[in-house]
Amino acid sequence: MKQYDFLIVGAGLFGSVFAREMTDKGKKCLVIDKRSTTGGNLRCENTENINVHKYGAHIFHTDDAEVWNYVNRFAEFNRYTNSPIACYKGKIYNLPFNMNTFYQMWGVITPEDAKNRIAEQVAKENIVNPKNLEEKALSLVGRDIYEKLIKGYTEKQWGCSAKELPEFIINRLPLRFTYDNNYFNSRFQGIPIGGYNVLIDELLDGIEVWLNEDYIAKRDFYNSLADKVLYTGELDRYFGYSLGNLEYRSLRFEEEILDTENFQGNAVVNYTEREVPFTRIIEHKHFENAVSPKTVITREYPKTWEKGDEPYYPVNNKENDELYAKYRALAEKEENLIIGGRLGLYKYYDMDKIVRLALDLSRS
Repeated sequence: MKQYDFLIVGAGLFGSVFAREMTDKGKKCLVIDKRSTTGGNLRCENTENINVHKYGAHIFHTDDAEVWNYVNRFAEFNRYTNSPIACYKGKIYNLPFNMNTFYQMWGVITPEDAKNRIAEQVAKENIVNPKNLEEKALSLVGRDIYEKLIKGYTEKQWGCSAKELPEFIINRLPLRFTYDNNYFNSRFQGIPIGGYNVLIDELLDGIEVWLNEDYIAKRDFYNSLADKVLYTGELDRYFGYSLGNLEYRSLRFEEEILDTENFQGNAVVNYTEREVPFTRIIEHKHFENAVSPKTVITREYPKTWEKGDEPYYPVNNKENDELYAKYRALAEKEENLIIGGRLGLYKYYDMDKIVRLALDLSRS
């Protein structure tokens, strides 16, 4: 018999939920992570009495009542509502696209006027079969919204012209004809009071965790410890990139402590013009109404992913999805290997979907 029932590679949300569930079922789990901290990209650090989201803003939202009740077992959530704003050439627009946005854009005050203005612009473009992201966006919302609020932000995020991106990336753009700045339609929404570390620490309470451990570098040793391995890292790295590299987009964060109480008046401000090199500024204290004479902001810069960078967003085009399917077929031949998490599944999931997937896996 081996020392552990499960070796869980990755102390992020997926691995932590799975470890908690299997431990509660009486299984012995070992969780390892190559970072020096748990929580993956949810990690927060307290600076100037402010819980700083070290790897980008994370707002938990869901319509899944079971998932919401589950995470609230381990942390108390506040009532934060995500209402980002966009800045384009010094002018402010509300997000998501709603009646406030349309008033700021055109001065219209009724839903009918807003719909007519959008319809006029869409008709003027006369695009029947969009061939790329730019044409798709123009066919949905017209020139003004596209040029000011979509084009520059999207091109920074993906590192190329919108004309080079496939149209399916934006199969739809949400247009709300109400004066409602709530970004999500989800029934439940909030952030753990005290930061996401509270949630992760409670999920992993009483479970053995080893940090600064690279599974790939010591695979034989780790495999000798457990009956089954849950792997939540990059699947192409697991197989030594033997079939080629999967593509990702990465991010660079520039954090700054400012000697002011309130820098921008909102947690998230997107900068949508192409000439501004970052996509957004996050002011962390607004997530939890932190009381501090200072504030902490983070500028977020998208970048091309290279080996050694943190992979944030899978590039789910046809070529990459086909390559991932080949790696997944290899993984399924390994009897004691389980694949999970955003990286392992090569798909961007919201946090609630990650919790749901981990719960379902623990019950299968």
